[in-house]
Amino acid sequence: MVFVALLRGINVGGNNKIDMKLLKGTFAGLGLTNVVTYINTGNIIFTDSVHSATELSAMLEEAIHNDFGLTIKVMIRTLEEIKTIMDNIPDHWMNDKSMKSDVLYLWDDVNEESVLEKLIIKPEVDNVIYVKGAILWSYDKEHAGKSGMNKIIGTKLYQRVTVRNVNTARKIYELMQAAEC
Repeated sequence: MVFVALLRGINVGGNNKIDMKLLKGTFAGLGLTNVVTYINTGNIIFTDSVHSATELSAMLEEAIHNDFGLTIKVMIRTLEEIKTIMDNIPDHWMNDKSMKSDVLYLWDDVNEESVLEKLIIKPEVDNVIYVKGAILWSYDKEHAGKSGMNKIIGTKLYQRVTVRNVNTARKIYELMQAAEC
């Protein structure tokens, strides 16, 4: 089965530095196969036919702690779960000079539509969609200062998500599809 591991908070702002080549070795050392990393922010695609997502998350968190001395949360998602998320991102959403579009991948304990009630959403600025596994959030950069997205940082909910821009999310999905072949 094809999985992606989404690591929260590595190589951001000079904190929790992990070399991707070494991280790839950690995954391979656990018997995971076809390991591919994408950019430096903790996106690792791999295959495994033995473990559940819950088992993989626990194994990887322990291995990262042992190999790098860091306590990093690891979210595991299957190709099918990522496909569901990707199918719900509007095609015109981009992360470019005029638009900011993100996927906020949700930890299981907050993965329900009622999570939207915990957000400050400014309908005149923000386009927000809940889909099982994620919150999809987009706004025009000219209104960035007015977006409710600014209000989520530092909240308890923010600790229960890991964020990727839509360009990265699309590339992860593409790599997962390639790993399936």
